[in-house]
Amino acid sequence: MKQDLVLAIDNGTQSVRALLFNLHGHLVHKAQIKLDSYTHARPGWMEHDPDGFWTAVCRACQELWLKSAIEPQQVRALVVTTQRGTVINLDKSGRPLRSAIIWADQRRAEARAELPLAWRIAFKALRIEDSIRSFEREAESNWIAQNEPDIWAKTDKFLLLSGYLNYRFTGELKDGVGSQVGYIPFDFKRGRWASRRDWKWACLHIDPAMLPTLVPSGAVIGKVTAQAAADTGVPKGVPVIAGAADKACEVIGSGCLTPEVACLSYGTTATINTMTPRYIEATPLIPPYPAAIPGRYNTEVQITRGYWMVSWFAEQFGLDERMRAEASGLMPEVFFDELINAAPVGSHGLMLQPFWNPGVRIPGPEARGAVIGFTDSHTRAHLYRAIIEGLAYALREGKGRIERRARTPIRLIRVAGGGSQSNAALQITADIFNLPTERPSLYEASGLGAAILAGVGLGLHSSFETAVKEMTRVGRRFEPVPANVELYEQLYSKVYVRMYARLKPLYRELREIFERKQKE
Repeated sequence: MKQDLVLAIDNGTQSVRALLFNLHGHLVHKAQIKLDSYTHARPGWMEHDPDGFWTAVCRACQELWLKSAIEPQQVRALVVTTQRGTVINLDKSGRPLRSAIIWADQRRAEARAELPLAWRIAFKALRIEDSIRSFEREAESNWIAQNEPDIWAKTDKFLLLSGYLNYRFTGELKDGVGSQVGYIPFDFKRGRWASRRDWKWACLHIDPAMLPTLVPSGAVIGKVTAQAAADTGVPKGVPVIAGAADKACEVIGSGCLTPEVACLSYGTTATINTMTPRYIEATPLIPPYPAAIPGRYNTEVQITRGYWMVSWFAEQFGLDERMRAEASGLMPEVFFDELINAAPVGSHGLMLQPFWNPGVRIPGPEARGAVIGFTDSHTRAHLYRAIIEGLAYALREGKGRIERRARTPIRLIRVAGGGSQSNAALQITADIFNLPTERPSLYEASGLGAAILAGVGLGLHSSFETAVKEMTRVGRRFEPVPANVELYEQLYSKVYVRMYARLKPLYRELREIFERKQKE
């Protein structure tokens, strides 16, 4: 008897994966298509053809049927999880008007909105005018409206990538609540579009009619259309379930359902998340994101460039490891672990601060990356280990913020994402956090989390707790090494946590110098 399967589409930043799971959480088959056609018209800009995303999804699905014995008719449901904050403009015919602006894009709009007097008084009293203006400048919709008014005038719908893929599969302009992460008029506390009295509408050029209908994650959005079936090979009429953002899906795919268990994501963006039934701002004025489970929240702290730094290192300094990986067919991380182990704990005092994405709101728009402590004994191995240690320090700082606001101690760490495949990185994590650190048994935690939503949404599992218990498993566990913990504690408390305050004035000077230079 052929088993029932769930098809999860995971459209990340670096690739699109089509993943077939059974109802016990086992990955039956997968197909992966790399995304390497991003465009950069100007430094800091990042775009991608929306049709290119759909083409990659179609290719991944078709590969499933070509390279396995799986029959498409075994698919009981389809669910989409995607990178967050990537936006797409559609015209009245549902066609993209321009390239998608990607979440990592650094262009900024001008702050022009005239807010209602009551809001201006409130924001001034709370001393958050700069935060509100930052939201306005960050919003992609504002940049398009200001710089491409003809495009904005033709925009009938303004969707996140998740909403666009749902539309391509079903023809329905609907999206999951758990996917709403971006500079949009969303009420994070209530899990719905903001009320018309909310200040966000005054800051954005978006009209309510431009936005999709929101449905709870796990609910049925629609069914696969005849056209989508022809494009992908997924049978017509298969139910499409509302998914959630990739990080939200990673949390449940890693089995993290309570505030005592933190999920670290070692992906392009590195994050630390806990799931909570309470609305808790780990960083004041930065809302928690919607969790994959309706009515719950993720208390996320993120390092925007995160494990992108590993890719940067590999490109700039890791030719030998890349060539060895290509020749052996193994992941490059296997060989980079050799580099980590070639340098001692603490990297002989080389300390890295991983704020390598200028303009971020946290810790501040002036922030830059820094490496201090160089001596003539340091090698590229020390630098690579310092990157991994620096990311763990930054996420540990996020852990402290979450615990202070939630008043609940974190007792266990689980790590998902590409970087989780490194044993050395997970041991460093256990030592810096001084907590047991576990790797889920399945690398595709985001896709698995999406499959859990589909299983519950179709009633194939009775509850999220039951589905998580049945479909997730722990792989390897890493225990802190006391001697390493002692050294890392000194480096963290006496050096790392003081670096930003000491360097902040210099970061500001750098920012001002180059802003003046750009205006010349």
